[in-house]
Amino acid sequence: MGRYRPPREPSSPYITAEGAQQLRNELRQLWKVERPQVTAVVHEAAKNGDRSENGDYIYGKRRLREIDSRVRYLTNRLEDITIVDRVPSNTGRVFFGAWVTLEDDAEESVCYRIVGADELDTRKGYISVDSPLAKALIGKNLDDDIAFTLHGTRRDYLIIDIRYAPQE
Repeated sequence: MGRYRPPREPSSPYITAEGAQQLRNELRQLWKVERPQVTAVVHEAAKNGDRSENGDYIYGKRRLREIDSRVRYLTNRLEDITIVDRVPSNTGRVFFGAWVTLEDDAEESVCYRIVGADELDTRKGYISVDSPLAKALIGKNLDDDIAFTLHGTRRDYLIIDIRYAPQE
């Protein structure tokens, strides 16, 4: 059995203004702060002679490869993304960037924000626009019922609130 994996579907090119700023901050941190520090460590470790058994050198070079890979990804991603920073004209429908409060059959409510794939953070309630739930929500109105299947389980929700600013 081979190690071939089919390529992933490309994620949506959308991101919120906050998400774009986070990517820029990460890129700046990696390029201006972390990379110079690791380069200095590798430079000092290289002066010590035998590099084959020098842990600082080996792990420093590995970390530089990781940083360079992430910098390449962030640079390309920031060129390709579309920043969505406007509220839609119809705020009664679910679109990208919306905070949506849902209620299930047991009358328990959950709140999610539809964001770009690079901003995904389930602890904050941020779900990717490419997720099954977000796909089911996009274009729906207040008080609409939605149904989607996740891991073979059907889930039903009622949209009880849509807003485009975080709740304070």
